[in-house]
Amino acid sequence: MDNTYLVAPAQASANPDMNLTRYINTFACAMQQRYGEKVHKVSINAAFTCPNRDGTKGIGGCTFCNNSSFNPNTQQAPGVCEQVAAGKQVIRKRTGARKYLAYFQAYTNTYAEISSLKALYDEALAIDDVIGLSIGTRPDCVPDKVLDLLASYRDQGYEIWLELGLQSTSDKVLQGVNRGHGFGEYVDAVNRVQQRELQYCTHLIAGLPGESVQATADSAQRVISMGTTGLKLHPLHIVRGTQMARQWKQGGVTPMTLDEYIQVVADIVCEAPPELIFHRLTGTANKDLLLAPDWTEYKWKVLNGIYLELEQRGTIQGSAFGARIRQDNNAIIQSLSI
Repeated sequence: MDNTYLVAPAQASANPDMNLTRYINTFACAMQQRYGEKVHKVSINAAFTCPNRDGTKGIGGCTFCNNSSFNPNTQQAPGVCEQVAAGKQVIRKRTGARKYLAYFQAYTNTYAEISSLKALYDEALAIDDVIGLSIGTRPDCVPDKVLDLLASYRDQGYEIWLELGLQSTSDKVLQGVNRGHGFGEYVDAVNRVQQRELQYCTHLIAGLPGESVQATADSAQRVISMGTTGLKLHPLHIVRGTQMARQWKQGGVTPMTLDEYIQVVADIVCEAPPELIFHRLTGTANKDLLLAPDWTEYKWKVLNGIYLELEQRGTIQGSAFGARIRQDNNAIIQSLSI
């Protein structure tokens, strides 16, 4: 195992210098500044499905998707109140946070009748110390009625985030993983989200088949240039029980290396505007399901690698943002003069 970036969690937390907030506007840091205390997301599985699984758009879902690989509540789904209570107890011991966002995470959490959605969201918001919602969904599953409902919660003073699982801006890559939507659906959703001035976080997966490291960075720049409020980056996980696992075993998928992932995340951070909120910089999978790459099992190894890379570069979030804007403007001017 490559130990270049390995720092144990206890060492990382004990070392005040090993702090990504020195370089990156993280979700935790942004919420701390906004509310004067720690705010943490509590994951909820509300037993939704997905149009790419139930036959509306497809069967079987995305080739990389086994929801239980990242959502701890997939195998058992008690009520919203029970899940939030259990999550709060764990989070208070681990981080000390006492304010929470109810994070509807598993599958497509806007894929139901508006009355059913409102009942679930209202139930979560009625829980003590829950100050808002984070709603995970697909860009092709956000009708105006849902956006209006979320805007109404925002207008009541709740912290509201819509999390759009885009994964890539390349239609070819999205088609290759059987995503069931293209970049156009994301553009349409973002236009309507921005009309309502809702906060939204865009999810991207680095290392999808057919997408180079540079193409991953380009996807990030496209969604940033469109004005995404937040960004969630995730390395590709190849997990058991998926079509991609079978492709990987046959040699058809080559995951990113740790160094490639660290480099591309550092590039994205440097070229992001200072106000953009990074909700996630990496992700781990259930160890019993993870097949590759093995480095994704070690969250702190990845985060510390990103920290050390930014430190070595002597850069912080936004340090290359002005240069990127000037480059884009020059390209526009040049195209107009041709």
